[in-house]
Order: sequence, then C-alpha cells, then structure tokens
Amino acid sequence: MNDHDLDLDPKQQDLIASYFLDLWRSKSKFATIKKTTTNSEDQEPVPTELDTVNSSGGFSVVLPDKLSVQYPGVSLHEYDVGAVQANCPAPVKRMVYYFEIHVNNGGVKGFIAIGFTPQGFNLRRQPGWEENSFGYHGDDGRLYHGQGTGDVFGPTYSAGDTVGAGINYASDTLFFTKNGEVVGTTEKDVKDRLYPTVALHSQNEAVSVNFGKDPFVFDIKAYEAAERAKQHSLIESISIQHTLSYGIVRSYLQHYGYEETLNAFDAASQTSVPPVSFHNHGSFDTCALNHRKILRKLIKDGKIDAAFDKLQEWYPQTVEDDTSAICFMLHCQKFIELVRAECLEEAVDYGRTQLKKFHSLEHCQDLVKDCGALLAYEDPKKSWVGYLLEEWQRENVADAVNAIILSTNPEVEDRWRCLYSYLERLLRQLSACFFEKRVLNGNEGEVFHLRRLLLAKNPLHHIL
Repeated sequence: MNDHDLDLDPKQQDLIASYFLDLWRSKSKFATIKKTTTNSEDQEPVPTELDTVNSSGGFSVVLPDKLSVQYPGVSLHEYDVGAVQANCPAPVKRMVYYFEIHVNNGGVKGFIAIGFTPQGFNLRRQPGWEENSFGYHGDDGRLYHGQGTGDVFGPTYSAGDTVGAGINYASDTLFFTKNGEVVGTTEKDVKDRLYPTVALHSQNEAVSVNFGKDPFVFDIKAYEAAERAKQHSLIESISIQHTLSYGIVRSYLQHYGYEETLNAFDAASQTSVPPVSFHNHGSFDTCALNHRKILRKLIKDGKIDAAFDKLQEWYPQTVEDDTSAICFMLHCQKFIELVRAECLEEAVDYGRTQLKKFHSLEHCQDLVKDCGALLAYEDPKKSWVGYLLEEWQRENVADAVNAIILSTNPEVEDRWRCLYSYLERLLRQLSACFFEKRVLNGNEGEVFHLRRLLLAKNPLHHIL
C-alpha cells in the first residue's frame, strides 16, 4: 500500500471515474444513433436543381430536367430579366462550395450572368444589381456587387463556354471561373445565406446548370487541396521552442504511463535541448509510472482479474467499494472480455453475480444493458453494441484507472488535472478557438473535427 492511498476521497474518485463513464455513454448513444441515421454534424441540404416555385414572371423558362433554363421572349426593358435561383442556398459547413453553368446559346445580346443572391432576391434583376448579391456578367466580363456599373473583372463569355462560381469560406471570398481557369476573386462581405443564381436577359439565351452531379470542368478538388496547403504552410511557419514542444510530448507520455516510450524518447533527445519542466505540479505525472504502465497493459490485454489483483495490492482503497464507478467499469470490462472469448456461460454467471448489484444504480443501468445486449447477438461485433469490443473501450477503462491512480498523489491540488495531459489541454483549447472563430464568422466554413485531423496526420507532427 502507498502512504498516500489513505488520502483518496471516494467521492472525488467517483467524480473522476464518472468522467470516463460519460465518455462511454456518449459512445453508446452514438452507436445507437448510427444504426438509424448518420452523423448529421457535417450534413446540410445542398443545391441539386433550379427553383421552379419562385419565378421571374415567365421571362425565363426552366425545362423539365430542372437544370436547364431558356429565355424564349424578347427583352424590351431593363426589368425583363429572368433570374433563377437554386432550390436551396449554398451549404456553409465546408471549405469550398462551387457550381457551374454551360452556355448552350448566347442569344441575341449575351446578357447572361452567374453568381449568388440572397433569399427574397428580385428575380427580375441581374445578380449583382441588387444589394448583397454578386454577379459575373458574360456580355462585358464585369463583376457586379450591388451597383449598376460593375468592376473590370474577367473575360466575356458566350456560347460554348463553361463558367463557374464558388464560395471559399476559408478566405471569405467568392471566386469565378471560365473554362476551367479562375478568372478572379472578390471579398465576401455578406453574411446572409447565398443562393447559386443564373440570369438571362435576351432572346434565345440558354444555359445548363451543373450542381455537382456531373464532373466539373474546373478542378475543384485541386483548388481545395491548394487552399488546404496554404493553411498548412501557415501553420508550419509558426515556430515553437524545442524545449516547450519536448516538454509537452514528454508530459503526455508520463501522464498515460508509457514508460518504455518515455525512456526511448528521453534517450533520443539527450543530444537536444532538454525538455522544460512545468511548474507547480512537481512529480505529478511521474506518480507510480511503472504501476500505471503495468495496469494499462493488463487492461489492454483483457486481463481484468490481474488488473484487479494489482489494484488491490498497490492501491486497495481504489477498489475498496465494489460499487464504485471504477469497479463498475472494471467489472463490465471483465464481462466484455468473457463475451469476446466466447465464454458465454461464464459471462452469464459473471453478469448475475457481479453486474447485478449495479442494476439498482441509476447512473449504471443503461451501460449494464449495453453489456447484457452482447449476449443477444450471434456475432456481437456486428451489432449496435459492437463498440464494446473495440480497442477504444479497453483504452477508456485503462485511462480511467490511470486517472484514479494519479488522483492519489497528494501533490496534486486540482484532481481534475488527472483527466488529461497538457497536450490534450492544448488540443481542447484549439478546438474551442476554432469553434469561436466559426461563430464569429456567422457559423460559415468547415466544422472543425480534431479527431479527423489527427487521423489524417501524425498528431505529434507539428509538435516535434
């Protein structure tokens, strides 16, 4: 027994373990939702066709395919424009949105325009003629944005040309293309939702719209990749002191008990600038490093009985209350390991003897049901509770045990500090900053996914 074991507050221990129970619960809810629907965080309506409900009063005619529009009559006045919006506004939860038109017939005067307009836009006006709208016009190549004269912008376009319009939410700009090449950009100084829009204004003009169903002439994937490269280049240009970066990485390895990796890391960095020390925490992360390493390996190997034995030997107060949150997680993991090993009769017996006590505890009931549901499927890995057999579940239990042991250290003033490392604190702050930036930008632009970013690239790449 360690001397500081006696200082462990059971209520505080349960609060810490409850954090990991909540992580488990969120995984459970996501697995349940995933069976009936997909994660909608990034999903939003996207334009698929032209709007046939709102019209310009017959000046333009949308054909039955809802992707082609013509100007059949004769234009006699300035207000004889036939503008058509898409069936919904451009999506905003992405880096770039883009659409194209192909000019089938330039008509008598070539008064064709492509651009973006807000909801309620006067469809008898060209995009760019009214406030909060943008239009790249084919007859003069000018860009219009709330004024009647327009600015010199790009080349003219007519029959046979393919012209595109896009929104770059990363740079807060609009861009326009002709026959696969960018012709110019302009500041997006409007926070209203914008509708892809095309307008015709002289007899026999005809265009077809491509909202992405067919391949674009412009290489939008390459454009987006170039934009991401710009962002990465900016990040790479930020200099971080080696002492600070080594200290952050080292604290991560210490926090989670990766002793062997930590030793290798120290050996590899002996010729470099030594890592900085974090003040006011003393030997917090080094607390019981070897014990935490052993326990993590036992849990990740599915040897829960051995993990219980070690906890009883080294930190008996952590498992003194067999109905505590940490004991609940370990008992559940033992049950899961029995199912994994296809020892179903033993799993049933274990559930009756060890999990039964948790049925009456409200904060455990839903998770007990998840565990029990494993027995209902011939192949539980393919069921909605299959997440319990993933490595994440073992990792979560191991992290919970790791945090409980760290909380026994009398040098730690803030027990919540046991939940995650300095590196994870920085990543949480990063997520918060991206969220706040997006809010300030009118909730436009890509939704930030830290996990997706880390999976796409070595998480320690920029730190090292």
